[in-house]
Amino acid sequence: MHLPFWKKWLSHLHPLTLERLSSPKNPQLAVVLDRGRLQLLSGNAIYSWDDLYHNFTIAFSQLDLENRAFTDVLVLGLGLGSVPFILEKVYGRQYRYTAVEWDEAVVHLASKYTLPRLKSRVDIVVDDAEHFLRATEASFDLIAVDIFEDDHTPAPFETADFLQACRQHMRPGGLLLYNLLYNSDANRQASQAFYQDTFCKVFEQARTIETNGNLILVGEVK
Repeated sequence: MHLPFWKKWLSHLHPLTLERLSSPKNPQLAVVLDRGRLQLLSGNAIYSWDDLYHNFTIAFSQLDLENRAFTDVLVLGLGLGSVPFILEKVYGRQYRYTAVEWDEAVVHLASKYTLPRLKSRVDIVVDDAEHFLRATEASFDLIAVDIFEDDHTPAPFETADFLQACRQHMRPGGLLLYNLLYNSDANRQASQAFYQDTFCKVFEQARTIETNGNLILVGEVK
């Protein structure tokens, strides 16, 4: 979607709400133009914000993407499409994307506002991420897990079984990036416990990237 210059300019002074939607899975969805970038809000959470979605912008800067022969990327939790947007617009990478998103309303918004701005191919699957991993036979070089309901990650996606399912679809040399909130004492403790007690037991090659309010867990398959 083309946005006039005056709206982008005005959004640096005050955020502009472009559209509101409600769905059974996300009762409050809003597309907001803020600082010239498109943002997807759901309740208390920011689901996407173009290149200002700093958790992934910062994480990708530390992955040496230029020297990784990646072709296929799986995005679990599409939001407005910040992951492919950042990789293409900030880092100049054009991959083939499979994006799994369970809410058709979110798919509608991403297809309207972000995907038309990309050259990269993005195939969208409307499905639960856990079910998709059980059903697919595809493998990927990079998997980005960005699954939230409002401001928390649903419990089924914080298990060793889910991480093992992700790992089974990773190619040698592949990376898994798992986004967690890290902006309060409670979720810092929970995120560290998940990393140490679960994530590191599935991925021997593991590390974390702190990104100003989020923690990205990185797992690598040799």
